Amino acid sequence: MPEKKTRPDNLANAIEYRHIRMDYDGKNIIPDLNLEIKKGEFVTVIGSSGCGKTTILKMVNALISPTAGEIFVDGKNIREYDLIALRRNIGYAIQGSVLFPHMTVEKNIAFVPDLLNQNDRKRTREAVRKWVKIVGLDEDMLSRYPNQLSGGQQQRVGIARALAASPDLLLMDEPFGAVDEITRASLQDEILRIYHETGITILFVTHDINEALKLGTKILVMDHGEVTQYAPPDEIRANPANDFVKILLARAM
Repeated sequence: MPEKKTRPDNLANAIEYRHIRMDYDGKNIIPDLNLEIKKGEFVTVIGSSGCGKTTILKMVNALISPTAGEIFVDGKNIREYDLIALRRNIGYAIQGSVLFPHMTVEKNIAFVPDLLNQNDRKRTREAVRKWVKIVGLDEDMLSRYPNQLSGGQQQRVGIARALAASPDLLLMDEPFGAVDEITRASLQDEILRIYHETGITILFVTHDINEALKLGTKILVMDHGEVTQYAPPDEIRANPANDFVKILLARAM
C-alpha cells in the first residue's frame, strides 16, 4: 500500500460551506459551519452521534438543504446547478451499497454511465469493465445479481457504480459499516488504492476512529454540529484540540 499523499494547500476548493445552519423540528443541529475542502483531499468525518456528519455530506449533492447558508462545489453555488446534472457528476456510496436487486452487476454499474453516454454502449461497457477491475472484482461477476454476491462484493459493486461516471468528487456515508472486520480492512485498502490512482476528492463519514485515521489526509472532528478539529491525522494525534478529541483517540488501536 503506498504511503498517504499530502496535498498542497494552494489547490482550489472542491467543497465550501459558508455559514451553514441546520434546524430539525425547531431544534438547531448545526449552528454555523464554515469549512473548505481542497481538491484531492480524502477527508474523513467523525464525531458524536447526531452531530451532523451525514447531514453535511448530503448537503453537497442537495439531498438535504440547509436552513441557511451556502454550499459551493468547484467554486459554484449548488443553487446554480441543475440538480440532476450535479448528482450525476458526484459519486455517492452508502452503507450496504443499496444495489438495484432486479439488475445484474453490469447493469447496476452501468446505470449512470448509460445516462451520460446517451446509450453509447461501447463506451459504457468499457467504463464498467475498467471499474470492475479497479475495485477488485472478476468480470465473470457481471452477469450475477446482487443476492448472489457476498456483502463485501456488493459493497465493491456499489463503489464501482459510484465511480463509473468518473466523477471528481465521491461522497461515502459509512460505506463499510455493514461488513465484517476482515472485509472492512480489505475495502479500506481498496478505496485508498483507488484514491491514489485517481486523485479524486473524497468526503467519507465514519464512526470508527481507526478508519478515520487510516484513510484521511485530513480528519474533520465534529461535536454538536460544530467543527472541533480539522487537521491531518498526525496533527490530530500529536495535538488533540480538546478532551472530546482525546477521548476519540483513546479508542484508537
